Amino acid sequence: MPLIEKVDVSAYVVPTDFPESDGTFEWNSTTVVLAEVHAGSEKGIGYTYASIAAAETIRHELAPAIVGLHAMDIPAAMAAMRGALRNNGCTGVGAMALSAIDVALWDIKARLLGTPLGALLGRARERVPIYGSGGFTSYAVPQLEAQLRAWVDQGIWLVKMKIGRDPTADLTRVASVWKAISAASENAELMVDANGAYDAKQAIGLAHDFARAGVVWFEEPVPSGDSICLRDLRFVKERVPMDVAGGEYGYRIGDFQQLLPAVDVLQADATRCLGITGFLQAAHAAFGANKTISAHCAPTIHRHLGASVENFKHLEWFHDHVRIERLFFDGFVEPKGGFLVNDHERPGLGIEVKRADAEKYRAG
Repeated sequence: MPLIEKVDVSAYVVPTDFPESDGTFEWNSTTVVLAEVHAGSEKGIGYTYASIAAAETIRHELAPAIVGLHAMDIPAAMAAMRGALRNNGCTGVGAMALSAIDVALWDIKARLLGTPLGALLGRARERVPIYGSGGFTSYAVPQLEAQLRAWVDQGIWLVKMKIGRDPTADLTRVASVWKAISAASENAELMVDANGAYDAKQAIGLAHDFARAGVVWFEEPVPSGDSICLRDLRFVKERVPMDVAGGEYGYRIGDFQQLLPAVDVLQADATRCLGITGFLQAAHAAFGANKTISAHCAPTIHRHLGASVENFKHLEWFHDHVRIERLFFDGFVEPKGGFLVNDHERPGLGIEVKRADAEKYRAG
């Protein structure tokens, strides 16, 4: 059984194509931290969308903890990395750094076995449903309409926009988008994401107006970071006429277990929630609660999980991450209508890093 020989780590900062914001945050670049695990004649690729601090955590804390372990024994590596993070914590940057390594370990395990990751995990479906996601609050209404309508024109009928930056303008923006996408296809459906920008009273009041404007999904209507927030989120869920979703900031299984009563659909992000291992745990928790799970961003990783998880709802085809992964990875899979179809030939995640294209964004 091959041993882990070394772990390479690098970080890249990629500017956005336009200034972006949601209900609670603004940004003009995205940082990608890439981890590459070497064992035998293979190399596994993993990554996270985190700060450069995650690269330092991998370099100084996690890599030394797993070098010399058997590459196939992912639980042993996870235990070693959790131990290495004892003093710094296994949430936040620590969790995201560990996530990148875990993804790389699953990738190299599948490569060593000569099989696609989806086949290693076991497939529940051939096609993975997606939804178009962007619609930033920094966009003027014509730009907002154009982006979401473009997805609908491609056959991605489910699309999501950001709200919460200016609650007084949100209903008008939502109604304008709904008019644009419903004109493009009678199958179009609209989702909104407040990123925790509202209080419970605002969220409930707006939700009924949003429903009349075609909204079928309300993501993070209120914050969900502690017990009081979770109480408010559950209060909102029980009083609005569409699905309420949350969980993209969950790091550990306990985060998802606490959140389940407060949402209709659980979200999880393998680049944050302790990798593929953590995502599978979250999916099992949702299954036990008779709920579905939706994957947050990072489509290149989540397309494999989407094919394998029985209670999987859909994958977020997020504008920023699509741009980056299309640029960085040979083997990036484009959608066919509203679905991703996994490659049955390439082993592991099915990708290789396009070094020359990535190098110009190198930051660490």
